[in-house]
Amino acid sequence: MTLGCAPQPTVLVVDDYQDSREMYAAYLSLAGFRSVMAADGQEALQVAAALMPDLVLMDLSLPGIDGFEVTRRLKADPRTRHIPVVALTARSGLPAPEVMSARGFESLILKPCLPDVLAERVGELIGMPEPGAVRQTAPG
Repeated sequence: MTLGCAPQPTVLVVDDYQDSREMYAAYLSLAGFRSVMAADGQEALQVAAALMPDLVLMDLSLPGIDGFEVTRRLKADPRTRHIPVVALTARSGLPAPEVMSARGFESLILKPCLPDVLAERVGELIGMPEPGAVRQTAPG
């Protein structure tokens, strides 16, 4: 009997800085996640609706539509409201955790963050207990 791999959970990384997008996507890929990227709020809305990722890592300071508004729109849309959104930001002076939660964020990760901390938190939020471990299931 051959074991097959379960699909990799998909994480949408939204950040206007290309280096940050690529770095966080690479971290997540090494930990066993499939990463897709968006450079601004409008692209994030389009990618989320098209791909239905398992989680969105959302920079808050985006050109055009900021991360707060993108999250509000994702949570208002019946197709995407179930997707956990994690604020990934270097901003200081953020609202209190209960305000962030009321605005649709499941968690907050401050930049810069260590790769293992990022992967562990993402894994916790989507129910993947050991990021980086190969998840295998028997067919059938």
